[in-house]
Amino acid sequence: MRVENAVYHDAILPEHKGNPLIEALPPKLPWHEVMQEFCNYPDYSEEIAAHPDPLFRDEYLNRIDELRQPLTDYERCFRAVERAIKKGYSAKNPFSPTTAQFLHYPVDERPDIEPRTGFFQPRGDGLTLVGDSGVGKTSMIEQVMGYFPSLIQHSVYRGKRLDLRKQVVWIKVDCPSNSSVRDLCEEILSTLDITLGEDKTKPAGTIGALIRQLEQCMKSSFLGMLVIDEMQNLKFKRTGGENNLLKFLHRLVNKLGVPVFFIANPPFDQSLIKELKAARRAESGYHYTMSILVRESVSWNAFIEQLWNYQWTNVYTELTEELNDTLHMLSVGNIDMASRTYREAQRLLIGSHDERITSSALQAGYESACGLSRQTEEIKELKVASITLPQGKKRNTPKNNATLTCPRFLIHR
Repeated sequence: MRVENAVYHDAILPEHKGNPLIEALPPKLPWHEVMQEFCNYPDYSEEIAAHPDPLFRDEYLNRIDELRQPLTDYERCFRAVERAIKKGYSAKNPFSPTTAQFLHYPVDERPDIEPRTGFFQPRGDGLTLVGDSGVGKTSMIEQVMGYFPSLIQHSVYRGKRLDLRKQVVWIKVDCPSNSSVRDLCEEILSTLDITLGEDKTKPAGTIGALIRQLEQCMKSSFLGMLVIDEMQNLKFKRTGGENNLLKFLHRLVNKLGVPVFFIANPPFDQSLIKELKAARRAESGYHYTMSILVRESVSWNAFIEQLWNYQWTNVYTELTEELNDTLHMLSVGNIDMASRTYREAQRLLIGSHDERITSSALQAGYESACGLSRQTEEIKELKVASITLPQGKKRNTPKNNATLTCPRFLIHR
């Protein structure tokens, strides 16, 4: 969780100017500058790879898990989040009488006299990201959301006194396995307390009172976006429960104007398309299905070329088309499985009489790292459905230097 003191930047849109909630957000930057923040390339030194103690080198393999290589999908997701947060805040300027009405009246009530700036009109969007486990959803969301501070602390805005003190830009929770509205409300309430640094709020006794309690907390904290992971837990097989949860989440968007970002494995998308209203709301701000990477895609090759730099074997093995093909075939384009396979292949080799990375070593690493994953029906089906793509030009991957640098641009596949 990142907490920052407010630093105000001039808004781009005239209607956003003078709104401290928007002007305290990170300024809009070109994508190549944003991507610098997303990249994480752990330090690497050839001296470590030459260390005589195998156990010493084995320890460094843990750094492979820290590698973060932005893929071509990241920009679209980031820009959608950036737009949705600003859009939601555009109706909640703390200096506006409309916002005073929003804060002091329940969402289903209005004062008898209309504020001079009009009644509150929510501007929340629904965002949805669907993808199989291991394709990089969590990594992408961590980097995209991590670009924005979790909490911004305000004091004085351009010489004006602000009643607003704390602004919660975003929080992330998991969808309860039982699709319970109460369980989700309590988790959101608890996460808000932690983010605000406050004592735990005692949840109200009835579900109706709990929802009103939560809504007031979300309003007073100026929550900018609610991210809900594991939405595949929501199914439409049972009567009522799942529909009630989805209706509650849509209420947050429609009444409070809080953007909600759904993250899920399949078949969440199939659940949504059963109702036009649910599908339309869930994709109003962004919808993307994240899939495994094709062997010849720019994303796969950019990722593998960076991954391959992290070798702690005592002999450096160049990345060849054969090794690239083998790693893709074993992992079926799943970057998490590819990383684990590569890591464990080195772990098996380090300390042996021959530490060169071969296709056989990758196969052994795959069996060690993905023993359960490779037996799942999804992986079996992907391997059966895979086809041999024409081979591209052989790439020469140089030995990595002490510190890797983030690429200056990202080519779209």
